[in-house]
Amino acid sequence: MLKKIAVGFLAVAATSALALSLPSAASAATTADSPSYDDYSDYWGPVYAQHRLAKSQGSVNVQWDDDQESNSVHVSGRLYDRDDRDYDEGGKCGYVQFQASDFDHDWSTVYTKKYCGFPGYKKFQFDTEDVFSLRVKVCQVGPSGGYPTRCGRWDYLYTAEAE
Repeated sequence: MLKKIAVGFLAVAATSALALSLPSAASAATTADSPSYDDYSDYWGPVYAQHRLAKSQGSVNVQWDDDQESNSVHVSGRLYDRDDRDYDEGGKCGYVQFQASDFDHDWSTVYTKKYCGFPGYKKFQFDTEDVFSLRVKVCQVGPSGGYPTRCGRWDYLYTAEAE
């Protein structure tokens, strides 16, 4: 009986060790193929539209080149539609906008996403280059598009000065 228990513990230990080593090997292969964003990494959000009827949250990762003259920024996140009204009752979709300033401090929109589908969310991700500052704003927009309304405030996600 004691021998069966010992063999059982050894089998569980071996299986656990194998299972724990597999994700490490998979992540090592992934990082070898993709850029490493280890210069700056942070979670952001949640950021809301007015009345909290849309929200977004996610992560931002920055990698500088060897000369510290250029960078690559990777943003990922989720956009939530929290407006439970029907569209004929005035319900709107979630909308997120990202702007980046270059090293000359000129702002431009680098990514937008719309999602209609209360109570769900839509995942997104994008990359941009040579970013001095990055900010995000969440709004609402009609299901057919149009101009975003009921926007929240700009939330700054990254500034090169902070590094």
